[in-house]
Amino acid sequence: MFRAVKQLIRLQSKASTFLQCQTPKLYFSVLTPTKQQRSGQLVTMKLDTPEFRALFTPELEKLAEIFKKYDYELRIAGGAVRDLLMQLTPHDLDFATTATPDEMKDIFEKEGIRMINMKGEKHGTVTTRINDKENFEVTTLRIDVLTDGRHAQVEFTKDWQLDSNRRDLTFNSMFLGLDGTLYDYFNGRTDLEQRKVRFVGDPVDRIREDYLRILRYFRFFGRIAIEPDSHEKTTLEAIRDNAGGLAGISGERIWMEMKKIVVGNHGDSIVRTMMDLGMAPYMGLPSEPYVEEFVRAYARGSFLNPQPATLLAGLLRTKDEMYTLNKRLKLSNDELLTGLFIVLHRDTEFDSDPIRTCQDLVCDTIGKDNKVKLRITELLKYLGRKDLLHRFSAWDLPKFPISGYAVLESGVPRGQKVAKMLYELRQIWKQSAYTLSSEELLSHVERLKDKL
Repeated sequence: MFRAVKQLIRLQSKASTFLQCQTPKLYFSVLTPTKQQRSGQLVTMKLDTPEFRALFTPELEKLAEIFKKYDYELRIAGGAVRDLLMQLTPHDLDFATTATPDEMKDIFEKEGIRMINMKGEKHGTVTTRINDKENFEVTTLRIDVLTDGRHAQVEFTKDWQLDSNRRDLTFNSMFLGLDGTLYDYFNGRTDLEQRKVRFVGDPVDRIREDYLRILRYFRFFGRIAIEPDSHEKTTLEAIRDNAGGLAGISGERIWMEMKKIVVGNHGDSIVRTMMDLGMAPYMGLPSEPYVEEFVRAYARGSFLNPQPATLLAGLLRTKDEMYTLNKRLKLSNDELLTGLFIVLHRDTEFDSDPIRTCQDLVCDTIGKDNKVKLRITELLKYLGRKDLLHRFSAWDLPKFPISGYAVLESGVPRGQKVAKMLYELRQIWKQSAYTLSSEELLSHVERLKDKL
């Protein structure tokens, strides 16, 4: 404990400069045993479903056999338990155990089991590969003794409830024994059945331990809740009072969560709620996001499977706001260009020949035609133009028949004039509905030289 307090003092000293120049307050917490033992009462039940039985590959059977042989407990943890209770097949299996990392390494070495990716060992995780077919991540039960709003200093324990205490949401805090016994300390199963998203214990404490939990809350709300506005008042108050903590979260982590929120269930209502709670400035968004436009875009196009950056652009009014957001979230180049394209072209008027309008956008936009075509496809999704999507996707822009070399051969001097000539010829080609040949286009060069 004294070591943890000293570490706290060092962390506070390092953070002092950051805290002085930031509006939000950030909190460092030393978690004492009394504070760790949150109110919870163990409830158990038996689970026997096709999804659960399907988990038991020969490799998992082997893993279970090893831990049983050496008298260490092994249970499925976290999200996989939640998914199984929802009769879903988990994408990933995470395991928790009473064995320490050193004890796990010892038994795996004795059994001749290969271990890989030892980077997680300091956090209590050992990854093993069995029969050269399946990887298993097994993590020692642990408690957080020091948190700084994102990272935690942990100690190992053999107490399952203490480990459950440190998790974010009630339905993520359950364990499942390999015999089908569910271990539920915080009413996670009941909350799941009632489609309620609740933090373990006090929402303020859980959020201050890791401010990313604010975004995780909204992501899971979209997955679990049936009614779009069924948030608990105390939860929203805790988020509003601590939204500034997001300033200390990396942009990449914020974007990883936001990608799922903006295109997910209840995305329009959730994003409106997030903006109402004052989260925008800490995420790279303008202080007054274009919420109404986002809501319209979500209603029009969310069912067309748009990219997250497509809908996110709805919150922005200008390209400068898009560049500011990119600086914070560190979008990929394709995501940035897609967002910019949406902001610049969402007011495009599709007249009596909307396919021709799309084709002309391809011709006029800088970039590889296939990339530009994908951005126009995203624009159509944003605008809800399902009627145009298939027709436009089936069209391919013919190859522009003129090269820079051909323009030089026609007597145009090297340099910017070549680029300008190519642009003028491309406009003539566009006006011909992309039908003119190279010879027909080159016949315009002499007339255009004077214009250049």
